[in-house]
Amino acid sequence: MSDQTAPSIVLFTRDLRVHDNPALHAAAGDGPVVPLFVLDPKILDGSYNRPNRGRFLAESLADLASSLEKRGAGLVIRRGEVASEVAKVAKSVKARAVHMAGDASAFAHRREDALREALEPLDCDLHVHDDSLFVVPPGQVTAVGKNHMAVFTPYHRKWSKEPRRAPLAPPRKLSMPELPMGKVPTSSSISQGPTAPSLARGGESAGRKLFSDWLDRHAEDYEDGHDDLAGDRTSRISPYLHFGCLSPLEVVTQAAPAEGFVRQVAWRDFHHQVLAAHPSSTRQDFRTRHDRWRTGADAQREFEKWKDGRTGWPLVDAAMRQLLDEGWMHNRARLVVGHFLTKTLYLDWRWGAQHFIDHLLDGDTANNTMNWQWVAGTGTDSRFNRVLDVTTQALRYDSQGNYVRRYVPELSEVGGPKVHTPWKLPADVRKHLDYPEPMVDVREGNDRFLAARGKK
Repeated sequence: MSDQTAPSIVLFTRDLRVHDNPALHAAAGDGPVVPLFVLDPKILDGSYNRPNRGRFLAESLADLASSLEKRGAGLVIRRGEVASEVAKVAKSVKARAVHMAGDASAFAHRREDALREALEPLDCDLHVHDDSLFVVPPGQVTAVGKNHMAVFTPYHRKWSKEPRRAPLAPPRKLSMPELPMGKVPTSSSISQGPTAPSLARGGESAGRKLFSDWLDRHAEDYEDGHDDLAGDRTSRISPYLHFGCLSPLEVVTQAAPAEGFVRQVAWRDFHHQVLAAHPSSTRQDFRTRHDRWRTGADAQREFEKWKDGRTGWPLVDAAMRQLLDEGWMHNRARLVVGHFLTKTLYLDWRWGAQHFIDHLLDGDTANNTMNWQWVAGTGTDSRFNRVLDVTTQALRYDSQGNYVRRYVPELSEVGGPKVHTPWKLPADVRKHLDYPEPMVDVREGNDRFLAARGKK
């Protein structure tokens, strides 16, 4: 029989919370715990580590450390190769088990394999909790004869019927052995560089307050108002879900009456199960359309204007500037700017996906990749040749232009819906606007895309 005083390690990854945390709950029910987070150079030196998320992560770790300290423990910080660092801690405290959240990416699966191998000589078991980061874990909902589902609607029907456990209460009290704790990292020690001026604050405490306020104010009218760009009635909790500051299971449990909102969380699970089955889709087309994306100097210049929010299309520019200012962008706006890049400009979706990763707080391997592929028509969307008109989208979802005026100050004096078509203003008005002419005709761009796809 194992020594009941031997501690268990909780290896935090993307589950930076104490509420509804299966790994923490299981370890705490077994005796003393060692809460551990390892700063992995493979992530720190990779293309996904960027200043905005570095700051959010630092704040989330500080908040997690505080929550653990209030319960009698703390957060041990190590820096190095994960399997090696966890094994060192396990050996030093004679741990009998390591508990961690299961994840969907190929990187996460390799990490689990390496960790299991490193712990085996220590007679220390690895317990992977697949229900930590998802409402329904990847692989649990499948089509007949397949390991995943590639069409959302039938997936959602099955997802909605899956039995769910009750959310777990946070531990009231924790005990842990003495060992060197290490310092909770600062933002600059994770990723150096300037951050967006108006970033949301990271951490479980901030996330729970944000979500609670949204439930009180907007949950009931989410279905009717979530596409209203200026109204901004979305929950904005995506960064907290990405870092696991909020539990997706607890979120859908509390928001159950808001079916449209819950459906959006189902999309998150859907994308992760697609990625788990097709890990190469982070860089390769899920369903190739044999696109020959535009390259060269003209394409690069247009891409730079798109990134800077200087395309001459106010809704596109407002959205891109929101991204630069907040490290976040409204979901409807993401659809519009993604369409503009891939279908109007006919530029590679990978360019857009990486730019989003460079700035988004919620920059998530699965959601970012699969959403970009959906918009580009190389992903799971059955209508892969659909095209949008930017002005139609603007008039429908920002009817009075308040969203545009909020982020494009050059147009702040243009009243009402006219702000969406500044090129139609009188010449004497236009000359006083420090705003560019449209860089492309949307219809011509969309026609070029359809011709390239053999549909025009």
